[in-house]
Amino acid sequence: MRSPLLVLAAGALCTALAACGSQLDPDTVAQVNGTTSGGIAGTADGATGTEGSTGGDLTGGTGAGTDSGTGGSSDSGSSGGSGGGRDGAQGTGDNSATGGTKAGSCDGFKDQTGITDKTITIANVSDISGPVPGIFESAQQATRAYAAYFNSTDDICGRKLDVQLLDSRADAGADQQAYTKACDEAFAAVGSMSAFDSGGASAAQSCGLPDIRSTTVTPERRDCSTCFAAQAVDPGLVPSAMPRYFLGKYKDATQHAALLYINAGASPVNSAAFRSAWDKAGWKVDYFQGIDVSEFNYSPYVQQMKDKGIKLVVYVGPYQNTVKLLDAMKQQGFDPDVFLQDSTIYDQRFVDEAGANGDGVFAYSTTGMFDDFSIKEMQLYRSWLDQVKPGAVPNFYGLYAWSAARLFVEQSVALGGKLTRASLVDAMKSVKNWTGNGLHSPQQVGSKTTANCQSVLQLDGGKWRRVSSGNYMCAPLIDSGTGS
Repeated sequence: MRSPLLVLAAGALCTALAACGSQLDPDTVAQVNGTTSGGIAGTADGATGTEGSTGGDLTGGTGAGTDSGTGGSSDSGSSGGSGGGRDGAQGTGDNSATGGTKAGSCDGFKDQTGITDKTITIANVSDISGPVPGIFESAQQATRAYAAYFNSTDDICGRKLDVQLLDSRADAGADQQAYTKACDEAFAAVGSMSAFDSGGASAAQSCGLPDIRSTTVTPERRDCSTCFAAQAVDPGLVPSAMPRYFLGKYKDATQHAALLYINAGASPVNSAAFRSAWDKAGWKVDYFQGIDVSEFNYSPYVQQMKDKGIKLVVYVGPYQNTVKLLDAMKQQGFDPDVFLQDSTIYDQRFVDEAGANGDGVFAYSTTGMFDDFSIKEMQLYRSWLDQVKPGAVPNFYGLYAWSAARLFVEQSVALGGKLTRASLVDAMKSVKNWTGNGLHSPQQVGSKTTANCQSVLQLDGGKWRRVSSGNYMCAPLIDSGTGS
């Protein structure tokens, strides 16, 4: 059985850099202090939002990864020293704002949609309002943070980045409207994150808008010819590393599994893919159930799991609803061997809200640990996030949005005077083994193939620790036969 639920330890993860600045490298802190973050706010369109209330996940948790790496790479970039080293640079070489990318000649650079003689406008379209307010605000915060970092150190052929903030409102129609606006006003979309990302796919493709997302969650977005993601995902392909881990450690529990999911966004189709793939991996999912967003009474679902003898529970949805489910389980004395979720719950806000009921839960992930400051890029992400929004909490979607912004910059700098929407899309097709400079497992951005490595984390005494071996476990992908 899972270990007894305990009161959270005083040493829980810091909720903001201000509370744990001593863990940062002193040089990084010194470099950040006093640096302005001009040109980051851009234009807000119905998305002023509630910056401190970033929420959970309606996407169905399509997290995956491949072997660990220490730096991003692509076929269209090469090593060099174009980035950083000027006026308050925060790093050199691979850790510069342009990743050490060799800059292309700026000869022939043309102003075009979203580009003036001073700025390049990039749009971020993310769910800010909707059923879970602020659900993906972390993606906008991280995109703004990277723009602030880049603008403090470098430029793209004399242009600084301006971020246009658009709200997709957890609605496919709103996503389509926002991308229509981005087509007219921005050069590219960067770091976007929506649970209903199918909506804007055709709009982006029809105008040729490069869309370098945090994460792709629907088949429609994957099939968009101008759309890519820092976390590449093919919804029909599911990694086997995580289910194999639990088969080895909790085999009996995997034979009595339940998969509950929020009945909204991409969760139903992705959960169906998970069920099929995990059954193929050797699990037996005995209880498969969607739960409406507006549902507040989780007791009937808990009773169903008790009646069916469930020993392993997986939930797909926002962490706020995870907290409700854990509360109902505690109230009804239901303590399965394993409670598991994707990286949505690898978030300090979940730790705080779940309290003792969260202790012992598992999460599977494709990123480095947020408190692992041996990863220099993690230092940059955390410090600049705190510059843009003091007290902002890092999470999975924000990390991949930061990675997407770095990817946009590196590819654009390499193209130089050849930068156009079409040339950027062509360059993105060649990007492979992208790690966001060591932030996450390598992603096959250009081929849009789900990566095949994951790690498993467990919440222990209020702190997350990696319980699987190495940085990531790698195993073949499973064709679920659904979600494609």
